Amino acid sequence: MATSACAETILSADYAAPTDRYAHGILGDAIEWGALVVTTDAGDRRFTLPQDRVFEDVAPRLADLDGDGTPEVVVVETLKTAGAQLAVYDETGKIAATPHIGRTNRWLAPIGAADLDGDGFVEIAYIDRPHLAKTLRVWRFRDGALRPVADLPGLTNHRIGEADIAGGIRDCGQGPEMITANADWSRVMATTLDNGQLTTRDIGRHVNRRSFAVALACETLP
Repeated sequence: MATSACAETILSADYAAPTDRYAHGILGDAIEWGALVVTTDAGDRRFTLPQDRVFEDVAPRLADLDGDGTPEVVVVETLKTAGAQLAVYDETGKIAATPHIGRTNRWLAPIGAADLDGDGFVEIAYIDRPHLAKTLRVWRFRDGALRPVADLPGLTNHRIGEADIAGGIRDCGQGPEMITANADWSRVMATTLDNGQLTTRDIGRHVNRRSFAVALACETLP
């Protein structure tokens, strides 16, 4: 994709303005974030949310979603009355988002972003309500918008009170796989996207966070 000569390049992103105005505490404390600071090669850009929104997240994630060679920022943004949504920011502000889940105290936990099916477009994966619905959802970023691709129930990547999100995306030479737990946290699962369909397989026993580290390193689990 062509870019203008004056386009800024995003170098990093961080949350700022800690706040307790949203009493959910799903990540183990009462603090969420009221602002996003995007650092570019031209300086910092600060995006402050209104009082009815927070970033309910571990950290912003950088990913080149549009294939122009520079990253966008992927975040979890929550509306007090309607729950979380996955949102994409660039140096100008929010450019795309999924719908909010639909009610307060409902959250989503990102897995990662990659061209999951080799079609030349980047998909973003997350677990919708990892403590309740436990559903993997995949959205494609194309032409500046997020569009739903596929869903699969029975998977999760977070338990209430944990300060981090488990799993991620790996490529062990056969294409990208999304690494999560199964619904009861007994097994580690690898899920692929092919021709619009999600297929998951059991790759070993889940014990603790090291189980995910082993899987993401393409090593064999017991």
